[in-house]
Amino acid sequence: MKFFKTTLLTVAVAIGLQASTANANTEVRLGHVGGPGSLFEITANRFAELANERLEGVAEVNVYGNSQLGGDESMMRRLRLGSLDLSIPSTVMSSESDQFALFEMPYLIEDREHMKRVRDEVVRGPLYEAAEARGFKIIGVWENGFRQITNNVRPIVKPEDLSGIKLRTPSGVWRIEMFRSYGAAPSPMSLSEVFVALQTGAMDGQENPLIQTYSSRFQEVQDYLSLSNHVYTPAYLTAGASWNRLPEEVRTVLEEVALEMEDFALEEGQRLDEETLVKMRDEGMEVNEVDFDAFVEASQTIYDKFAEDVDGGQELIDTVASLRE
Repeated sequence: MKFFKTTLLTVAVAIGLQASTANANTEVRLGHVGGPGSLFEITANRFAELANERLEGVAEVNVYGNSQLGGDESMMRRLRLGSLDLSIPSTVMSSESDQFALFEMPYLIEDREHMKRVRDEVVRGPLYEAAEARGFKIIGVWENGFRQITNNVRPIVKPEDLSGIKLRTPSGVWRIEMFRSYGAAPSPMSLSEVFVALQTGAMDGQENPLIQTYSSRFQEVQDYLSLSNHVYTPAYLTAGASWNRLPEEVRTVLEEVALEMEDFALEEGQRLDEETLVKMRDEGMEVNEVDFDAFVEASQTIYDKFAEDVDGGQELIDTVASLRE
């Protein structure tokens, strides 16, 4: 009987140790497309640092940046299959649900304070629901940023200056539609392929937030930077099929830290915009501002199409407009 009890105790301890080891080795994989020094890298690494402090001995967040796990489309598939735990999609969300194309509307977001209100009152409502309908769970709204145009042909001042320019865009029919309406020749392409396309002349230009442009080294193969602020793109810390397989305590910490990082992402985005513009000027790019009124006027057709084609589209536009100060 004593031997039997000792055996049971030994088995129980072994099982407990196995469970403890399994928990300690739980890896939460976070993938993103941002290059070294990008806002995605800064935000993701800070998120992992804070989360891992609270998850020590239970789980560990590991970050795979610079498209190590593929482009945005590939990582969305991995989220859906459960082979990736977290990613930071941005424009690609408009390919998952038309409602996310709200952030494809040019000159929709005035500034980051406006975005905070939109985040809290719009994104956390209908857009969270739209993501869940597609099998995704957004746990934090971070930033990609205000987008600017670079190219090797000419400074862009008015929409007609884009005529004939081969412009790389991220995937998403609305961005392509917008630049076609301006007269450009847009082509979607993975971020990891853009440098060579610009270097070889396969593409004349691209559009991205300043820090994404700089961290991808596009300034090395581009002559002109036109400050257009044409679109503000949020980034969404997003989970997929593996979310409910994570222990509840892990999910709780991840959600808490993701929310804590939201204002951090906006503040870092502002800082990086200011610092990066100085660097790009210093490194020889010719910088100009666009004629904003001309671009706003040329953008009306894309607003009309969104209101007509997207269920509840006009209501979303009106709600965002009502949150301006």
